Amino acid sequence: MDNIRIIPRLDIKGPNVVKGIFNEGLRIVGSPQELATRYYKAGADEIIYMDIVASLYQRNLDFELLKSVANHIFIPLTVGGGIRSIGDINNALRAGADKVAINTYAVKNPNFIKEAAQKFGSQCIVLSVEAKQKSVDLWEAYIDGGREKTGIDAVAWIKRAIKLGVGEVMVSSIDKDGLRGGFATELCQAVTAFASVPVIVHGGAGKLESVAEVLKLANPDAVAIASAFHYQDYSIKKLKNFLRSKEFPIRQ
Repeated sequence: MDNIRIIPRLDIKGPNVVKGIFNEGLRIVGSPQELATRYYKAGADEIIYMDIVASLYQRNLDFELLKSVANHIFIPLTVGGGIRSIGDINNALRAGADKVAINTYAVKNPNFIKEAAQKFGSQCIVLSVEAKQKSVDLWEAYIDGGREKTGIDAVAWIKRAIKLGVGEVMVSSIDKDGLRGGFATELCQAVTAFASVPVIVHGGAGKLESVAEVLKLANPDAVAIASAFHYQDYSIKKLKNFLRSKEFPIRQ
């Protein structure tokens, strides 16, 4: 296992960072600039910045807002939401993103992944998957900020997207989102069992032990955390120290 990355995730709606449960009941938790800078200074390995309503409203990212966030942090920044063209990716990168996460448009136009990877390199293209459990070993991929069903097997979709050229996968559990009760470990295991690219798991980070559990059982490359950091259940430093005490390889 390579060094595990701890990544705060910022869900953006308008000018604010928001958080809810099951992608609903959104509450403002701060400004993107303030939170990104705080987490950068606190030792985050990367930042994930997701406009969670851009695809739903069929609009572009606010690139000026993104630029105002990127200008104050000096760690990798993954940006997603409303990405629908090569031009959108280029604009996000010019505004300060290091990687671009794509969900809705990739589901509707899978060959866009191949086109984007060929243009910018696989390392720049992240597949974002919002998954909801339908049976014991079946998860459905959702789009438009986790609001719309697709009827697509999320795990099968990830396999296809990797073949098309994505360089990283972020898998989020809608069922666990915002509950702070632990990750969807079976979903995470189902993805990491075959993935030939780095996998970020998201949705459900609760107590320190819940993070250790998903690392032990699913062996992801990174963990993305929102609520537990936003509501200061613990700091990035405390989490990293705890995981090191459990002998996980954690970045400094």
